[in-house]
Amino acid sequence: MSSPSISTKTAAWWSQSRSRAQATAAAAILLTGTLVGISAFVWSSPTGAPLRQAVADATEAITPYAAQNTELRRNLQRATQTIASQKGKMTAMEKQALAAQASTAKQLAAAQQKATAAQNQLNSVKAQLAAANAKASAGSKSSGSSASGSGSGSSGSGGGTTTPITAPARADLVAPTSRYYGMYTEQAPFNWATFDATSAKVGVAPNLVGYFSGWDETFRANAVTRAWAQGRMPMMTWESRPINAGNDSNVAPEYSLPKIIGGDFDAYLHQYAKDIVATGLPLAIRLDHEMNGIWYPWSETDGQGKSINGNSAGDYVKMWRHVHDIFQQEGANSLVIWVWAPNIVNNLPATHKVDGYLEGLYPGDDYVDWVGLSGYLRPPYKSDNDFSFDYTFKPSLDKLRSITKKPIILAEVGASETGGGKPQWVTSFFEALGRPENDDIIGFSWFNLAITTYVEGVRATNDWRIDSRADTLSAFIAGLTRPEDRFTLTPAP
Repeated sequence: MSSPSISTKTAAWWSQSRSRAQATAAAAILLTGTLVGISAFVWSSPTGAPLRQAVADATEAITPYAAQNTELRRNLQRATQTIASQKGKMTAMEKQALAAQASTAKQLAAAQQKATAAQNQLNSVKAQLAAANAKASAGSKSSGSSASGSGSGSSGSGGGTTTPITAPARADLVAPTSRYYGMYTEQAPFNWATFDATSAKVGVAPNLVGYFSGWDETFRANAVTRAWAQGRMPMMTWESRPINAGNDSNVAPEYSLPKIIGGDFDAYLHQYAKDIVATGLPLAIRLDHEMNGIWYPWSETDGQGKSINGNSAGDYVKMWRHVHDIFQQEGANSLVIWVWAPNIVNNLPATHKVDGYLEGLYPGDDYVDWVGLSGYLRPPYKSDNDFSFDYTFKPSLDKLRSITKKPIILAEVGASETGGGKPQWVTSFFEALGRPENDDIIGFSWFNLAITTYVEGVRATNDWRIDSRADTLSAFIAGLTRPEDRFTLTPAP
């Protein structure tokens, strides 16, 4: 505040001093000219003695004024220099002040933005947590004991504190830096008993859990919250048929693809998407998998040119896009990872192996995040089956890679003990994942169950489990822990 007053006072002094100096200088010049003329006359005149004396007296009188004028000129010069110096200093100070002000304003704006973002994030987390807890509570009440087990996402008893359930960002899940190791068991993620028991034998905890859901079920938020409470990516196989439908029939007229496309399930789909948004947690959805086979009601043809379940060629893609678009309208696609996962082509009808058939079932890159495969080592075995990864998967992987460059997940895999080649197949499975050409495979989920089915009219039990025999378990552990296979190796609890 002192600088402006200094400038004002200096300017007033300068104006007064300059006026006086100019008047004095003019008088001195006039007087000097007069004296010069008189002197010339006096010095040349014989009577000039008295005048010479007068001139001397006048010179004495003028000398102080001349000295004063010289001093005033020096003062004027110093004042001019001082003013110029002060002006320069003021300009530099003003520039520094303006720069400091601008910097402070930017810092304040940035701080306010960070504070606003933090508050918004906090509000979002609170809302997500409240919705997740409400859904988990509702799901627990509706499913009874099926929701029991470890990892509920809360701690304490008798109304204790609740631990927030969090998950990585969807973008990081879509393109992971390490591979997913997943597993299906009878009841996970609603009950972790078998899941944890098998994990303990392997020594590594899976970071993905697979489960199934039907279109007669509302969205089960507790599946997602319980999975993320354990730090595991949930991957739901979502089948457009009732959850308890058997695999021995591909007929379900009320769930035909034309009915879905025509809007019969729109209200259900809109609510389902809204419920996903309410949890605020991501999940992978494997919608109507193995669509290139002939055993599900969402398949299009049976290999002999006949329609399955009233479906026509092109209906599968239309159905997928219809569901995807409804989720987009509700904002659910910011949380969902869409997984398009056909079956391996090995044992399909010839009509389903021809070029163009699988391509005709692909919804397009704008509608898919991952592509996957279901693939098993299962009897009956052909004579050329060498119990290797390449025999089981390579023809199908080549086909997928010709369709898209999307990441690949082996979404449902397993091997039967029948035939005795399971340990060899497991070893080959992990060795293949370490090869550079398979770097686009981001993980797998193992079907860890023993299932009795009819294969070519013969009743047989296939034990797909990881720990079906000691030698199989040893091969699995050795393969999973290979550094070159890039799995997340979290010790099992």
